[in-house]
Amino acid sequence: MRKIILASASPRRRELLERAGVVFDVIPGNGEEQVTCVLPQEIVEELSLNKAMAVAGEREEGTLIIGADTIVVYKNRILGKPKDEQDAIQTLTELQGNTHQVYTGVTVLERKNGKWKPYTFSECTDVAFYPVTDEEIRSYVRTGEPMDKAGSYGIQGLFSIYVKGIRGDYSNVVGLPVARLLYEMKKTGIDLRSGGKND
Repeated sequence: MRKIILASASPRRRELLERAGVVFDVIPGNGEEQVTCVLPQEIVEELSLNKAMAVAGEREEGTLIIGADTIVVYKNRILGKPKDEQDAIQTLTELQGNTHQVYTGVTVLERKNGKWKPYTFSECTDVAFYPVTDEEIRSYVRTGEPMDKAGSYGIQGLFSIYVKGIRGDYSNVVGLPVARLLYEMKKTGIDLRSGGKND
C-alpha cells in the first residue's frame, strides 16, 4: 500500500477524502503563496503545486501527495478570506443576487524513480445566490463562520440557505473536487481508493 499524504489542514478536504474511502495522512504545507499566473484556473493550479511541494522532500518511492487550493472569483476579481467583519459584509453584499465562480486547483505528486512527478488540474463551479438583505448578511457575519473562508462563506454552512443554484461539482465548492480527482488519477493508472495501487 502506498503512503498517501493530504498537504492541507482543511477539515473539509479531509472529510471529503475520507468519505470517498481514501486512506491518508495529513501533513499541512506551509509554503509561500507566491503566484506568477494571472488566470484563475492557472493560479489555483500553481498554488496547489506549491502546497504539495512544500511537504514533498525526501519520501519513500511511490508516495502520493495531494495539494489543493480554492479561490472565489466574481467579475474576474479574486475574493480571498475576509480581513475583518466589514470586509466579509462587503463581499457578501456583492455576491448576493448574483452568480460567481469557485475554482479549485489540485496537484497529486507521485514519487517515481527518486523524483516527483506532478499531475495537476483545476475545476470550476458556478454558484448563484438569491437576493439577501443587509440584516441577513450582518447576522451571518456575526456568527464568525465566514472569517476563514474564501468569498466569506461556506457552501456547507449557514449561508447555504441563500444558494439559488450550483452548476458543476458541489464538492469543488467545499474545497476538493473528489470525483474528478479519483477519475484523473485512474486515467494515470492510480486508484486512490485502493491505497494508491496501480490498476
